[in-house]
Formats: sequence, structure tokens, C-alpha cells
Amino acid sequence: MVSEYMKKARLPAIVLVAAVFLPGCATFPDGLSSSGASRQQVQEKRDGGRIEGIRLVDVDDALARRLAEGKKLGQFADVFPGKGGSDHLIGPGDIVEVSVWEAPPAMLFGGVVLDPRSGPTTTRVVTFPEQMVALDGTIVMPFAGRVPVKSRATQDVERDIVRRLTGKANQPQVLVRVIRNNTSNVTVVGEVATSTMMPLTPKGERLLDALAAGSGVRHPINRMAVQLSRGDVTATMALDAVIRDPRQNVPLRPGDVIAALFQPRSFSVLGATGKNEEIPFEAQGISLAQALARSGGLNDSRADARGVFVFRFEDAGLIEAKDAPAQAGNGGVPVIYQIDLRDPASFFVTQHFPVQDRDVIYVSNSPAAEFDKFLRLLVSVAVPSVSINRALQ
Repeated sequence: MVSEYMKKARLPAIVLVAAVFLPGCATFPDGLSSSGASRQQVQEKRDGGRIEGIRLVDVDDALARRLAEGKKLGQFADVFPGKGGSDHLIGPGDIVEVSVWEAPPAMLFGGVVLDPRSGPTTTRVVTFPEQMVALDGTIVMPFAGRVPVKSRATQDVERDIVRRLTGKANQPQVLVRVIRNNTSNVTVVGEVATSTMMPLTPKGERLLDALAAGSGVRHPINRMAVQLSRGDVTATMALDAVIRDPRQNVPLRPGDVIAALFQPRSFSVLGATGKNEEIPFEAQGISLAQALARSGGLNDSRADARGVFVFRFEDAGLIEAKDAPAQAGNGGVPVIYQIDLRDPASFFVTQHFPVQDRDVIYVSNSPAAEFDKFLRLLVSVAVPSVSINRALQ
């Protein structure tokens, strides 16, 4: 009778032992199904802050702000200061036209001259044929010789020609026009409807003018970035940030190269969250708080709020480590950032922590959730054995 009673009581005893001892355990059997490592499993492999060559870093406000500052893109207004509306400077390859007026009685350019654009006139004006500025930066002017024009404004060239003709012509007046601008241009390439070279004028064209000259971008604005290269300096900003802040719509300079870049950025979210999937985000970037919200937040019945991890290849200069981990092929080092959301202050930290392209955000299961799964597994094994025993009685 005692033996039969013990057989019948086997299941409650097992459940009781599990309820007493297992909640204090850090881990559960490896065979238990799970979406990934628990917080305890990650931390128990910590060795001087490193996990098998991967650095584990606790995130605080100072670190989050340092990462945000380190990943902040330079603003065009700071990288490319200056004002627009400067005079066009003539360069080799430009096509120019020179017209000379001479007061009567004309001494050098006498007679009536037909201007092909204005028709017959009695004004003593001579319009010379259009000519291309030579490689040495000069043009040829009758009775004035070879006139240097390279890197000079049209007003400066006019005054120089007047000086050269004084004493030869009667009160000469000179007009110099750039008929075709072949040197003062900017190049627009990338994800625009039409790649083009836009000539600059004294109006002072700006960055968004160049994109408009290329017939606009081919993708949604919030997925686009703009790269501006001037000489050996290059900077990149999100297009919608340039549109929102007029100061970033900087004046252009001859030789600038504007590239419209399509940036389909995304992060992957796994573990105890509202949904597990790859989620795209804007070119201007998002914070960890926004990323968690877009993933549906933490699953209240499964998530361990102390076990929120961000896996990424990080710039070694942005983390303080006496022993820098081995660098990956892309120049970054493997780092796991850990955030404890049980601490109310961490919600402010997540607002500063920047998410970058190809990050993996993982939320581990809580010990209670693991215990619940283990208990269910235990019951599923024990219940059939009790039923068999009853059938054999």
C-alpha cells in the first residue's frame, strides 16, 4: 500500500521539488527550447569584460552620449562655411565674347558695325568673334594683345582691356561676356533622375539647387543621404536633415561633386519582443528607444528587462578597452552592449544610444519564463507515466 501511494504521489512531489529549487538556478537544461542565450548565460562567460574575444559593455549615459557624438555626421554648414553669390571667375575652356564701344569721332574702330544680335546701329561698337580661353588662361584682343583672363571676373578683364586701349581708341568702353561656362560647374551624380553638370552663376546656387537640376532623387527622401565633396574634404548628411535646416543648404563652389546616396538601413530584432524581424529605418538614424518601440516593445510575459543586448561591429576608438578585441574584416570590433531596463534611468540612456545599420537587438527570456517552460516539459513527461500506472492497476 505504501508503494502504490508513493507512485501516485510521484508527480506532485516532482513538481514541488522543481518549484522549490529551480527558481534559484541561473540556467536550465540545454535541451530546453529557447530563442537564444539567457542573460545569465551571457554573463557567466564574462572573463575580464570579454566573451570569447567579444567585448561585453554595460551601457550608461556617458557611453551612450559618446557613441552618439562619435557617430554624428558632420554638418555641411560647419564643414563648408562661406557665402554664395560670388562673381564667376573665367577659366580655360570658357567661351567669351568681347564688345568695344568708341566715342565719336572713332579713332580705332570707326564706321558702322553690324552686331549680329542687335541689328544695324549707328553706335560705334565692335563685337569680336567668340573665342575659347586658351590653356594658358588668355584671350587675344586686337590692339590689346594677349589678355590674361584666368581666375578673373569679367569686370577685371574689362578694366584691363580699357587700360590697354587707352590712347589708341577714343574713350573706349568694353563689355566682356561669358557665353558658355565650361569651368565653373558642379557635378551631380548618384540616385538622381538625371546625372548632370550644373553651371554656377553669380546668383549663388546651393546644394538643393543641384539636386533639382538633376530632376530630383529617385527614392523617398527619408531613405536618402547627400554627400558633398570639395577638394579633399567630403561630408555626408541625411537629405531630410538638409531640407529641415536651411543652414545646411550650403552655397556651391566650382568643382563640387554632389552624390545622392540611397541608404536602405535596417536592424534585426530577436528574442522576447513584440515581433522578430528586420526593420528598416531612416538615413538620419534612430535611437535604441525608437528601435525597441518599432519592434513592439518587450514581451511582458517572456522578456528579461535586464537582458537587452545590442550586437554590432564597433569602431575600436569609441570603446574604452585596455585589451582591444581582434578587429573584423570591416575594421570594426565585435561588441555586445547590455542595457538594464529595470533601472528607470536606462530609459533616458536608450534615447541617446544610436542604432546603426545591421545592428542585432536581442532581448533574452526571463528566468521565470524559462522555469515555466521547464515545468511544462516536466509535466508533459510525468503525466503520461501516471496514466499508464493507473491503467495497469
